[in-house]
Amino acid sequence: MLNRNIKEKGIESLLFAAGATAVIALFLLCIFLFREGALLFENYPVSSFLTDTKWLPTATKPQYGLLPLLLGSFVVTVGSILFSVPLGIASAIYISEIADPKIANVLKPVTEILAGIPSVVYGFFGLVILVPIVQKTLSLPTGQTALTGSIMLGIMALPTIISISEDAISSVPRSIKEGSLALGSTEWQTIYKVTVPAALSGISAAVMLGIGRAIGETMTVMMVSGNSAIIPGFPSGLFESVRTMTATIALEMGEVPQGSDHFHALFAIGSVLFITTFIINIIANYIKRRYRFSL
Repeated sequence: MLNRNIKEKGIESLLFAAGATAVIALFLLCIFLFREGALLFENYPVSSFLTDTKWLPTATKPQYGLLPLLLGSFVVTVGSILFSVPLGIASAIYISEIADPKIANVLKPVTEILAGIPSVVYGFFGLVILVPIVQKTLSLPTGQTALTGSIMLGIMALPTIISISEDAISSVPRSIKEGSLALGSTEWQTIYKVTVPAALSGISAAVMLGIGRAIGETMTVMMVSGNSAIIPGFPSGLFESVRTMTATIALEMGEVPQGSDHFHALFAIGSVLFITTFIINIIANYIKRRYRFSL
């Protein structure tokens, strides 16, 4: 009995140490990121960083305007969600409620495998296949636009949205569905009036996690969106080249002098990106907990 208690205490201690290490590592990362980013504002006003409309770090008088990068990320992310959410939810409904079990047992694992494909592979696909199609179809000067980036990010977000949404729909108690059918509802009426509303919290969490995947992606959007640090117009912004926050950090960090204002500006962008994704993940986790307890 004594040995058993010692083993349990040892396992508890190891698990606590593992959890504490992860928390401490995240805390130190936050300190490092925010400290380096804050150093920019010793020489450059916070208001200018947030409101300047130009990102010109190598100009005679450098400008570190976050606005074109933030709006570029916003346009690409919104476009990807508009593309992926309807398709992802429809696919989840089909796999969970309509497809033959044999077909569903193939589609679900294949969809989850797609989430493990490296982003650079998606980027190559978009650059070689999708960019020429967009350019020719829409008669644009270049196919490397926010639209192309939105489609590719939407494709990358699909596995997350489909997998989590399918789990949420499948978790709806069968008695609820059978009750709806017993009252005379058709199968389709049961799906969109009973099943989907009952799984709405889980579907919402899937959408939030898909947004987090899209806004944090680097390689794919850097390869297909054109990387022009300009403020996209409305509604023509989808057909213009844009640059996202993640692409800016990836493109410039390797060549920037360490300790310069440009160096610290990239960390400031990283801080904004970290806060944005952190908030999205908190919202998604809250929705998932609410969904879990509601069942």
